[in-house]
Amino acid sequence: MITSIDQLDLSKKYTYADYLSWQLDEMVELIRGKVVRMAPAPGTSHQSASSNLHVIIGSYLMNKGCKLFSAPFDVRLPVPEPERKQDKTETVVQPDLCIICDLSKLDERGCNGAPDWIIEILSQSTAHKDLHDKFELYRHAGVQEYWVVHPAEGTVLPYQLDDHGQYSLPRSTPYTLKERVPVGLFPGFEVELGAVFG
Repeated sequence: MITSIDQLDLSKKYTYADYLSWQLDEMVELIRGKVVRMAPAPGTSHQSASSNLHVIIGSYLMNKGCKLFSAPFDVRLPVPEPERKQDKTETVVQPDLCIICDLSKLDERGCNGAPDWIIEILSQSTAHKDLHDKFELYRHAGVQEYWVVHPAEGTVLPYQLDDHGQYSLPRSTPYTLKERVPVGLFPGFEVELGAVFG
């Protein structure tokens, strides 16, 4: 039985079945079969932004048929066709926040397929993974909206999937503290960043 990450060969690729069999004392993600350690306990600014976003978005979603989840919450994403092994899911991530409107994707283990909207809150140790590895994973999987929240800078980059399957931004500069960020998924809904970072 695997109870410590030290028992794993981090150069090896693993399957979702492997992931389910582990009883680790720390949280990990499985990105294209590779074990990736989660960051240590997030700092106060990260937790504050996460909590505030959860309240703002959760309030908006009441009675709208979509569900909001926060980490730890397993999201199983498809891998590109050439890398797939007998349809076994090999990517399991734990976004800071995710919104799922196709409730058939939900089961007792989390979400099986792409959420409609994912929010990752950057910390120094996760910035590269969130801006590069997860950016490509979410784009490929078809996550319609991907927000990168930077609590230290008080900014948000709200990427939206275009008709060509690429992420684009509604404008060239990040949204900042005194602004409202429009949510592409829900026209008319805007998130006031003063309430997120305040």
